[in-house]
Amino acid sequence: MSAKGCVGMLDERTKTDYMTKMADNLVILRKKLKLTQAELAKRVGISRQTLMDIENKKRPMAWNTFMSLFGVFRANEDTSSLLTFYSISTEELTRFITNS
Repeated sequence: MSAKGCVGMLDERTKTDYMTKMADNLVILRKKLKLTQAELAKRVGISRQTLMDIENKKRPMAWNTFMSLFGVFRANEDTSSLLTFYSISTEELTRFITNS
């Protein structure tokens, strides 16, 4: 595939890296928004148990859950800057989102 054909694509390893970074910092991000597990879970369309399992590293995060969480955290100035700080929000991910 040409380099041009790869624009806007992320391989599974890269997606896993993003999801791992999000899971590793999920409690901090959630608390920064002053949301309970139940409130955040409802916003992103998962159960509180699923969110709790992700936070406790008992369940891997699904890509669609990552994208939903990313949208919630990116919409807030404080958590958006944390996404950048934790290398979750990157130019690569922005290109993927805008070219998808």
